[in-house]
Amino acid sequence: MSATSPTDQPEAVVQAQGLSQRYRIGQGLFRPAAMLHAAQNLSFRIDAGRTLAVVGESGCGKSTLARMVALAEPPASGSLMLGGMQVAGASATQQAALRQRVQMVFQNPYASLNPRQRIGQILQGPLQINADLNPQDQRAQAAQMLERVGLRPEHIDRYPHMFSGGQRQRIAIARALMLSPALLVADEPVSALDVSIQAQILNLLVDLQASLGLAYLFISHDLGVVRHIAHEVLVMYLGHTMEQGDKDSIFERPLHPYTQALLGSTPTLRRGLPGAKRMVLQGELPSPLAPPSGCVFSTRCPHATPRCHQERPLLQAFHGRLIACHEAAALADPLAVAATGTH
Repeated sequence: MSATSPTDQPEAVVQAQGLSQRYRIGQGLFRPAAMLHAAQNLSFRIDAGRTLAVVGESGCGKSTLARMVALAEPPASGSLMLGGMQVAGASATQQAALRQRVQMVFQNPYASLNPRQRIGQILQGPLQINADLNPQDQRAQAAQMLERVGLRPEHIDRYPHMFSGGQRQRIAIARALMLSPALLVADEPVSALDVSIQAQILNLLVDLQASLGLAYLFISHDLGVVRHIAHEVLVMYLGHTMEQGDKDSIFERPLHPYTQALLGSTPTLRRGLPGAKRMVLQGELPSPLAPPSGCVFSTRCPHATPRCHQERPLLQAFHGRLIACHEAAALADPLAVAATGTH
């Protein structure tokens, strides 16, 4: 089979290159402000019908990335393209069009819906602002969208408090789809729901992706959820990418010590997986205001060497994924290394 040239690839729904975000944080009246680097040099692409899951501990920068991609805040540096259009420098008209291409589903369905509005008002709101439709057509589209997410059209005149958490999240998803976006940014969309309801919402997202060709940026700390829905995984730690690649490669054979620790902390019934071996991390997550020199994970890594404490590893291709680790080759399975001819 001949290699696919870059021009043969379909246009990415979203493509980020070197995306970074930083915030100036005040430290008191007589102390200078500190610089918080919340996201550093993140690069990825998401095609139509694909899901990129971003995982990591709280405070690793997942939600910061979600806000940048959802155009809620501009990145401090780097390139972000939506549908082939560069976000930076876009005109006000172009910005409005770009915001219709990407919509967000929030974590808490109890807080993301206006309790004073009926469901029809909530769903018709985006159409009132962005579409040239009469009220009857708006209401008809809202009723159709309710059916698409598994609710009945007669629910359109009810208030949010009359629904369960899972039903409210279905309504939030319906609202996000009203403008026919190409990308949904889902920030912990099932973490506030009962486990029995989580599967229903995840299956709904999978079905919607299959029927509408949606791209998802899926933020989660739950690796069980990620395994169910993701095509590719980006593992973050303290604002940096530790490991990035397709889901099967990372779950079946995690190579970065941090990825191994994350998978080892996840309960599983499957035996024989490298990720099932429990590795307990020592120490606390460093302050993002004073990250370690060298590898940001070096203060908690059981395999850290003097080089790890002094030199920050670059993200490089290794065994079918990207990994930022000086000791990647040494930590890889010797048999697998020999089989691939890596030395």
